[in-house]
Amino acid sequence: MMMCKSAAMLMLLVCASLSLLAQNMIKGTVINSQGIGIQGVTVTVKGTRISAQTDASGAYTISAPTATPVLIFTSIGFTTQVLPSASATTVILLESSKQLEDIVVVAYGTKNKSDLTGSVTAVTEKDFQKGNINSSEQLLQGKVAGLEVTTGGGSAGGGSKIRIRGTASLNASNDPLIVIDGVPVEGNGIAGSANVLSTINPDDIESMSVLKDASAAALYGSRASNGVIIITTKKGRGDKFTFNFNTKASMSEITKQVDVLSGDQIREIVNANGTAEYKGFLGSANTDWQDQIYRKAYGYDNNLSASGVANVANNFSLPIRASVGVLNQEGILKTNKFERVSGSINLSPKLMNDRLSFNINAKYSNAKTRFANEGAIGSAVRFDPTQPVYSGNSRFGGFYEWLQPASTTVNNLAPRNPLGLLEQRNNTSDVNRFIGNVQMDYKLPFLTGLHLLANLGIDATTGRGYDIQDSVSAGSVIGNQGKGSYNTYKQRKESQLADVQLFYETNLPSIKSKLDILVGHSFQDFYTFDNSYRSSFQDYTFNPTSVVLFPTDKNGFAIDSYLGRINYSYDSKYYITGTMRRDASSKFSPENRVGYFPSVSAAWRIKEDFFKRSTAVSELKLRGSYGITGQQDGIGYYNYLPRYSFGSNSAQYQIGDQFIQFLRPSAYDPSVKWEESTTTNIGLDFGFLNNRISGTVDVYQKDTKDLLSVVPVASGANFNIELLKNVGSLQNRGIEVTLNTIPVQTNKVTWNFGVNAAYNEIEITKLNEIVIPDFKGISVSGISGGTGNNIGVFAVGYAPYTFFAKQQVYDANGKPIDGVFNDINRDGVVSPNDLNDRRYYKKPAPDVIFGVNTSLTIAKFTLGLTGHGQLGNYLYNNQFSNSATLRNILDPVKYIGNASTNYLETGFTNNRYLSDYYIENASFFRMDNINLGYDFGKFGRGGSTALRLTANVQNVFVVTKYSGTDPENASGSGVDNNIYPRPRIYSLGASLNF
Repeated sequence: MMMCKSAAMLMLLVCASLSLLAQNMIKGTVINSQGIGIQGVTVTVKGTRISAQTDASGAYTISAPTATPVLIFTSIGFTTQVLPSASATTVILLESSKQLEDIVVVAYGTKNKSDLTGSVTAVTEKDFQKGNINSSEQLLQGKVAGLEVTTGGGSAGGGSKIRIRGTASLNASNDPLIVIDGVPVEGNGIAGSANVLSTINPDDIESMSVLKDASAAALYGSRASNGVIIITTKKGRGDKFTFNFNTKASMSEITKQVDVLSGDQIREIVNANGTAEYKGFLGSANTDWQDQIYRKAYGYDNNLSASGVANVANNFSLPIRASVGVLNQEGILKTNKFERVSGSINLSPKLMNDRLSFNINAKYSNAKTRFANEGAIGSAVRFDPTQPVYSGNSRFGGFYEWLQPASTTVNNLAPRNPLGLLEQRNNTSDVNRFIGNVQMDYKLPFLTGLHLLANLGIDATTGRGYDIQDSVSAGSVIGNQGKGSYNTYKQRKESQLADVQLFYETNLPSIKSKLDILVGHSFQDFYTFDNSYRSSFQDYTFNPTSVVLFPTDKNGFAIDSYLGRINYSYDSKYYITGTMRRDASSKFSPENRVGYFPSVSAAWRIKEDFFKRSTAVSELKLRGSYGITGQQDGIGYYNYLPRYSFGSNSAQYQIGDQFIQFLRPSAYDPSVKWEESTTTNIGLDFGFLNNRISGTVDVYQKDTKDLLSVVPVASGANFNIELLKNVGSLQNRGIEVTLNTIPVQTNKVTWNFGVNAAYNEIEITKLNEIVIPDFKGISVSGISGGTGNNIGVFAVGYAPYTFFAKQQVYDANGKPIDGVFNDINRDGVVSPNDLNDRRYYKKPAPDVIFGVNTSLTIAKFTLGLTGHGQLGNYLYNNQFSNSATLRNILDPVKYIGNASTNYLETGFTNNRYLSDYYIENASFFRMDNINLGYDFGKFGRGGSTALRLTANVQNVFVVTKYSGTDPENASGSGVDNNIYPRPRIYSLGASLNF
């Protein structure tokens, strides 16, 4: 019996030994291209469910049922490797560019594109707008459904109006929050630059993510109601250093001028209608004043970068990217110029066998701007074309200026010589900006998947400059005793950020689940330092009517936040995300200081349940989200506090021979709080035929309450006549569609075509402040001409800035009758001041915005076209209403002016500022860019050099019925007046990699 048991035990030991031999234990290490071990790589025995994961050093151990198995190595962000076990002792995984494109930067982290539950659009470098791009937001123009990027004009270095899903506020900011490499930056401008994004070199940007719904943006809480744009700059990659030099040379020219009367036409009109006195004012010239102020403008943009991995020590490699850029751009308005020198460096080292990683960013720029006196634009439209540019004498620097009749005194109500306005003023700024941050990711050793994250950042900007008016200018003779003026300014803005989070991620294969949790704290402060200087004359002697102000005025606010997020997915088909942010802002009273901003979103990959084996359906995912965000930009730092401020220069008191600025109380509202938006979003992501047809559809509704608006206050309450208050509610709703296609894809020919469109409907749903009796609204949209004229209104049931105008009456030939309007309230009297004789008529905001893009690659040639447009938007043509009358030619203050050619159509004698005749359909399509490129490919020793040449035309043409100079207007109010024209830009470029 004993022998039987021993024999049985022996047989079991033999079988166990044979089984272990059959399992074939395999060991190895997985490293990246820099020789650093990769943690978390999945190693699978092909044809089985046997798998293992690499540890922190990249090592793995796996048992296989056969002696010579084939192993599969997979990891997000790397190419998949399939190797026989004999070749798997050391496995090198290379970064996958395709998979990197599928990683989207979101709030406080990244996500795989297929796992997103919110409405996020990522645009990478290869899809950016091409051409001569001076400011980074212009890279997105026409590329994202629901995103409107409207340049404020053609000034060199000028900025753009950015809107995501329309307007969400009345008087607070409608700009999205901008986050640069994890650092939220203040959207307000700095003295010397109204566009802080022009301080960032577009060539350094790798990707831009647009967060549109509350689920995507809620982790930014009280600053995210207008959406978020996350800018990520380039990092060092590859296994060796590569260099890139790219250069562009450009020429810009004006495309369309304001249509005004010629000198001969003015002489004909004055001779037919003017008195002998006015006929005596006529000159003999035919001066095109717009030709005098505009020019062909030239520029260049050079950038040099180096990227790669430096082998610092045997076990330590340092990925690094460094760049420097030099931009020089003239404006088409004479004397306008923008120069920028920028530099950046990124270090992304990994230590402790990849357990500790850093991402270190530093960006510096110096921007110098010579601002042209843009008053010359309006003056060129108004100035008498029968007069010469130069008077023939030395007075006023030789420029012709209007004098009082039979006098040597300047006519101070007449327009100034347009060229003189430009040449006799020197307004120059110098802006320095530094943005830097250090991000740390430490994988805690006691729990796999637990990370300690930290982000310390700083954004410091200094703007300074001076504005000099020549002592011989006509304006100086009028206002500065003929001594000219010298005004200087300096402002500094600083922001510090300190974020710390715990992040935990784990796979739960037994229940087919993945889970990650983020909790953290964020603190960020913002300070503004204003240096106040006394005005002085051009000879730098002080103006005795000014007084010394504070040498430095420091203002600031801070945001203290706690945040959390949880992501859960089941079976790679069902996803749910929940977030919460608690913000406390010092801009508000203690009672209103704290707010909570939650969101929840979910997604279902329908393809995995219904089309899993389909070759036609590549992706089909349904998304839904709900969340709350806030808005506090545009609110003063201390609006809730009673305070005193200096009065204006025109309100000084004389004590003896001194003029003193007094302190006076300001209006305040202790109950003011941030605006709050609640957004619901339903979306569908789709892809067909291996994603050769792909896109998204989103339907949304956003309800904003506690709207901020400037309203009049009761007379005598204080020294202010207006106050920013929470006054009501607004609703935005719409639908967005994006469609990307690849109609042709062969070895030599690839054709891509994409289109996006967004319909948005906006309505004010509540107003608490009824300011004017019997008028249920707030008058807005000031226009040039008259005193205190407004053409727009905030009113319940209408879109913001809806035009509020008199209804023009026309004759049988369709010509407007001068001064005749419909009696809307039927009281038998059409009063110029009766609000009841005006009607709500059209709105500035478009119903639809859209963009199109296409590219065709044939062998080494690439042709690309991009364009964008708007439908259903209207503009008030203030250029016509302010100048197209006989009164503007025979001006009552005794000079001759010019008029728009619209005068020949209307024959108006006097200005009819409030007529709806001037409200025009401004729908348009603009061909933004046509670019042609030729890729010479790799050449030189070892094929280490590559060259690409490009040619671009920007602002190619505009299709519109609008009769003004440009249908695309960034004012928001829909008033078109005195805009710096957008130029057409031709550029040639070269990019050299070596």
